[in-house]
Amino acid sequence: MKLQEKLDAFKANFETKVAPPDVVALFHKTTAELIATGQAERSLKVGDIAPTFELVTAEGERVSSTAMLERGPLVVTFYRGVWCPYCNIDLQAIEEVAQEIRSLGAQLVSISMQTAANSLKSQRQNKLSYPILVDEAGKTADAFGIRFRLQDELIGAYKGFNVDLPTINGEPSWTLPMPARYVIATDGTIAYAEVSPDYTKRPDPSELIPALQRLASIA
Repeated sequence: MKLQEKLDAFKANFETKVAPPDVVALFHKTTAELIATGQAERSLKVGDIAPTFELVTAEGERVSSTAMLERGPLVVTFYRGVWCPYCNIDLQAIEEVAQEIRSLGAQLVSISMQTAANSLKSQRQNKLSYPILVDEAGKTADAFGIRFRLQDELIGAYKGFNVDLPTINGEPSWTLPMPARYVIATDGTIAYAEVSPDYTKRPDPSELIPALQRLASIA
């Protein structure tokens, strides 16, 4: 089953059997508002130079994009958090192609604003072979142009599901990254970019492979 099919199945169950109709309507409304801002279109695109970053893993190891790119292309996925079932389904789907990504000479990381403890929980629950890096205060997401603040009414709805982002992320801003994936070439150029302002819709991870194959062919 393709990733989007899994996401659609989860969404159908959540919206018909879990969430009240007014909350479902609110989620649809606030997602449409985010799309309408055009922020996704203004974020970094193919051909842009990716921002460099130095972040820590869930285990506390400091890693830098510069050092990783010295060893080959880098696949980066931005992740909302352990509390988001859509994102967890997404991480698991990326894990299914992780070995193929590495076989093409690339490295793979996820980036999240959540605390190291929550990232470690994500890695273990989703049985990931790649690390989740801690983006404190969303500075790296900001540099890619994908960080946004939740609408006040959406904050209230999240609290109703016991999703307290200031606690989960360890900072008070009530901001998140839009889910996004990038392939960064060794010279820092973005070779693939996909940003999802609608968090229930994600490209299939298999779409990363052609971009990596093209980079491998010109290496």
